[in-house]
Amino acid sequence: MAGPTLIRERPRDPSKSPMENVLELIALTDIGPDIYTNARELWHPPGARGVYGGAVIAQCLAAAQNTVPAPSPENNHAVFLIHSMHCYFVLAGDASIPILYHVERVREGRSFLTRTVQARQRGKCIFTTTASFMREGSGGEIALNHGWDMPEGVREGLEEILRTEGDGEEKGNGAMGVEAMGPFKSKSLGVRNFGSPYPHQRKPQAWIQCRGTISEAGGQHAHLSALAYMSDSWFIGTISRAHGLQRRGHELFNKTFPNLKTSPSKIGDSKNTSETPQRPIGMMVSLDHTIYFHRPREVKADDWMCTEMETPWSGEGRGLVTQRIWNKEGRLIASCVQEGLARLQQDDHKSKSKL
Repeated sequence: MAGPTLIRERPRDPSKSPMENVLELIALTDIGPDIYTNARELWHPPGARGVYGGAVIAQCLAAAQNTVPAPSPENNHAVFLIHSMHCYFVLAGDASIPILYHVERVREGRSFLTRTVQARQRGKCIFTTTASFMREGSGGEIALNHGWDMPEGVREGLEEILRTEGDGEEKGNGAMGVEAMGPFKSKSLGVRNFGSPYPHQRKPQAWIQCRGTISEAGGQHAHLSALAYMSDSWFIGTISRAHGLQRRGHELFNKTFPNLKTSPSKIGDSKNTSETPQRPIGMMVSLDHTIYFHRPREVKADDWMCTEMETPWSGEGRGLVTQRIWNKEGRLIASCVQEGLARLQQDDHKSKSKL
């Protein structure tokens, strides 16, 4: 009988963090080179169309990282770390059957390596990504440096939350909807500029952190895969939050964000923003996902990282969201971009709600 994994699930490894256990892959060398499968069943959020997208993103990255050569005398001890990945969600993933990850080694350069990964179920591609790895130190000793600074007040916001709530396990589904014993935790700071009449100025902020400690064996690749996993948490939902709209049928979202406030109707003279219709989101799914790892060596996913999301545009039944992620020291370590469907519930419920 088919199950969520191709090979019987192994006991969880107590020497590794919960995130490393969730993202563990098994190499299928008997089937072919550079083919992997999930070692454990993936999470299907209540009300979502399929498995949590961040898990597939992260396992694709982990599979690609498994094909990156380790430092050796043959490659002058070169260390290659991910600097960008561009992904497309093709079909909803089914948590009840295994996923096969097929990696193609597209390019082996001196400064850059390129990999493509397809995630497949029942012979169909459900997700695809192209990942690019850059050799550490290949940018030169003298380089341009600039970046967004961490928003003011977020450190104090985290300190206040930790004083009042502690650093323990979240109750229920957690502040950002993560299952109670999921692989990471989050502390929501609410929405910056919440009083603005413009949805694109409303910016949800939070602190995120892997549970436990990422193992030495997992190394920096495990930290980067963990960031990829967390980067998809409520990302496309930024559109709903910015407009103050519930999502029809999405139990977890509506439970996590019960007190949404609709954008004020008086927008003013804007050529891009109009009054928010008073009806829920009928369909919201991610179409693509891009992560730029600005400082991959400085990613420490088992320490607190600050995120700020925003939605610069929505229209035509779609919406765009962006995200900036800083480490605890205030260094901008990653930026993310995602486009997704954001279709309002229509009067004719039988119409046009399919992909």
